[in-house]
Amino acid sequence: MVDRWSRVVLIFVASFCFLFVHTLEQQLLVSRQERLALIQLRSSLGLRARYWPIKSDPCTSWAGIQCTNGRVTGINISGFRRTRRGSLNPQFSVDALRNLTLLSSLNASNFVLAGPIPDWFGLQLPSLQVLDLRFCLINGAIPLTIGNLSSVIELYLSDNNITGVVPPSLGQLVGISVLDLSRNSLTGSIPTTFGDLRNLTVLDMSTNFLSGAIPAGIATLSRLQLLNLSANSLSSSIPAQLGDLSGLVELDLGFNSLSGSVPADLRGLRSLRRMVLGNNFLSGLLPADLFASLTQLQFLVLTHNGFSGELPEALWSIPSLQLLDVSVNNFTGLLPNVSSTAKATAALFNVSLNLLYGTLTSVIGMFNFTDLAGNYFEGPVPIYARGKTFLSRNCLQSVADQRVATDCASFYADRNLTFDNFGEPKTTQPTASPESKNKSHKSVVILASVLGSVGLLAIVISIVVLLIICKRKGATTNQRSNGVGPDPAGGSSPPPVVLLNFSTLGDAFTYQQILQASGEFNDTNLIKHGHSGDLFSGKLEGGIPVIIKKVDLQSSVKRETYTSELEIFSKVSHPRLAPLLGHCLENENEKFLVYKRMPNGDLSSSLFKKRKPDDDSLQSLDWITRLKIAIGAAEGLSYLHQECTPPLVHRDIQASSILLDDKYEVRLGSLSEVCAQEGDFHQNRITRLLRFSQTSNQAASGSGTPNATCAYDVYCFGKVLLELVTGKLGLSSSTNMTTKEWLEATLPYISIYDKELVTNIVDPSLIIDEDLLEEVWAMAIVARSCLNPKPTRRPLMRYVLKALENPLKVVREEHSASARLRTTSSRGSWNAAVFGSWRQSSSDVAAAPAAASAMSHKAEGGNSFKQSATTGSIGSGRIGSSSNRRHSKEIVPEPLDVERGGGN
Repeated sequence: MVDRWSRVVLIFVASFCFLFVHTLEQQLLVSRQERLALIQLRSSLGLRARYWPIKSDPCTSWAGIQCTNGRVTGINISGFRRTRRGSLNPQFSVDALRNLTLLSSLNASNFVLAGPIPDWFGLQLPSLQVLDLRFCLINGAIPLTIGNLSSVIELYLSDNNITGVVPPSLGQLVGISVLDLSRNSLTGSIPTTFGDLRNLTVLDMSTNFLSGAIPAGIATLSRLQLLNLSANSLSSSIPAQLGDLSGLVELDLGFNSLSGSVPADLRGLRSLRRMVLGNNFLSGLLPADLFASLTQLQFLVLTHNGFSGELPEALWSIPSLQLLDVSVNNFTGLLPNVSSTAKATAALFNVSLNLLYGTLTSVIGMFNFTDLAGNYFEGPVPIYARGKTFLSRNCLQSVADQRVATDCASFYADRNLTFDNFGEPKTTQPTASPESKNKSHKSVVILASVLGSVGLLAIVISIVVLLIICKRKGATTNQRSNGVGPDPAGGSSPPPVVLLNFSTLGDAFTYQQILQASGEFNDTNLIKHGHSGDLFSGKLEGGIPVIIKKVDLQSSVKRETYTSELEIFSKVSHPRLAPLLGHCLENENEKFLVYKRMPNGDLSSSLFKKRKPDDDSLQSLDWITRLKIAIGAAEGLSYLHQECTPPLVHRDIQASSILLDDKYEVRLGSLSEVCAQEGDFHQNRITRLLRFSQTSNQAASGSGTPNATCAYDVYCFGKVLLELVTGKLGLSSSTNMTTKEWLEATLPYISIYDKELVTNIVDPSLIIDEDLLEEVWAMAIVARSCLNPKPTRRPLMRYVLKALENPLKVVREEHSASARLRTTSSRGSWNAAVFGSWRQSSSDVAAAPAAASAMSHKAEGGNSFKQSATTGSIGSGRIGSSSNRRHSKEIVPEPLDVERGGGN
């Protein structure tokens, strides 16, 4: 009996060993030719030994290698880093892939493959199904042979520097499901052959330079779920046939040159959740029944178009709508008079800078945030909209900061509508006789003469009194124009209390919740002592990471900044601002603000990071991420400067106030210093003269505060850009003499005439090719323009944003007469004005004599940029010629002692 069980056990063990060995043999690489190909690939790509150890079997020990039956079927080197030697000259060198005949998946995203895609790529990889080459620094054109990848299902080529036209041969990929060509420099039109891609579910060609019309054949792609063609130059109208895409979930056609009206046939998009048509030239009425069919819609953006008429009532009945942006249009209404207790799904309602009139039948109170500024709303403000709605620059009754009656009346009269005159009854003046008119005219003349004499005498007396007052108070500091800031010296009365509706400012946390989240404010959770409060890291009960600002109200300065910060959040909202989750206001002497913690901290801590806690080597942000951060910060500042009324000045722009989420999207922090822009630019010369001695004394003594002007933000942002280009940590937060000397030594290397000069100051840790160097050069030129010695010569933030979004247009000549003749939209003339101005503004900044001499020598040699600087146009005028360029040795535009340092 024992022998029988022993034999059974031996048979079982033998079977298990056989299966184990057989399985192991199946996993081991059996093809000697494929092993040799992988070793060659390891060498040509410069992969580190820790990824692919040469003495181990690739199928079992190499990272990212997938094998089936001992043959290589998948390679994933996403995010791998090259050896130091390999990173010196990274190339798209993958010839060894030809020998991997069963390769079905290749993922090289976020791995540097500088160079064009080889022509053989589409000829010798017959089994390839997934090709992912995102963020690889690829340049050149897409090979026509890519259309021969008959087995491909997913093709990702986004976020590169690919140029040329989209090859029509891509229409041969009949089995493809995902095609992503976004964020490149592709030109030409969308091939009509794309109508043959019947299995396509995702088509993303956004952020390129595509032109022409949207092919109607795209409407035949019945399986399409995502169509993103935004940020191109597409013209013509929206094809009505797109309404046949009943399965479409996302449609993004924003930032193009589309015209005409929105087709009523789009009501067939019954599965649509996200529609973006903003920033086009669309016009006309919105179809009345369009939104009655789009019951799944969650995200609707119609901003910056020419829509008119009333918003369809069905729009307000969509139960799932979370975000609505119809700003900068010609819509029409009265604010609906509904109950303030109406509640629904949280959403953002942003119709700022509209021209709205008529009747809105929606319950706007269902939105958590309502911005109705810059419209032509009339009538009374409903109870639900008081205190939590941004209502400035409307025609509303009993609300501050509204439009003047003449503007409102003119607007309504042009549309054959009746303006309610801010609720005041209109009176009819009796007709005066000619005799009474003559008598009135004589009386007016006499009265004007008397009043003029008295007024002139009063002005003279006022000037004398003001001169005496200014002389006595020359050492006092200016108060901020909006009343938010430090208390003036001398024990003056406290500022008026700002009444806020805290229900709009996130959740109200209890003090116990704050203690638990912060670990009872343990020192280990302390991040830093900011000038507006102490910052602690913590976690809410649901595990949400947060930053808690602890404000001590016994400090008058912190009390001021705390109320100012809350007031800002009560009036403005933008995705580029730090997300405020809530507050705790229970304690009398301590208040707490709760922000969402950004996974990547701020720019000052993310520009260079330790690879691992036990590794002292630093990992530098790549150039694509740096440019993305610069654009994000510019978007936030552009919103504060150009889209807020009055314009808001951040006043604390530096690397530590630029927060970064998990995808390195920017959120502007340190908002405690934000205030309305000073009105000094609109004062007359007499007022400026009277204030001259006072302001100059402040600057000299160092007692002044940073100018509350948008130009000051632009200057600080210029230092941030220079920090991104050079990698010099702490530049944007430093105001000492060493920084000034560094600027004086660095700025001469930034020349619109010579790209190679900038290589002397570029961060040596950046891996850039020739095309990326042009982008670095462009950002440096933008930074230099922002650092112009004269605040009035610094560019507006909206121009800075456009320049960063199109960096190559800053440094490439595209404004010849023939180019202007080819321009068919206003965008071309805008480029000629804006990008041409960089050449002028950058020439105003000082250069060291040697560098200036070198650049002058190059210019005399016939450099094309010299010509653009002297012949480009701004509007109808000519920009400065070489005869009126002024070279100054002044680098820093304001006294160093009035520039603000770090802090939160």
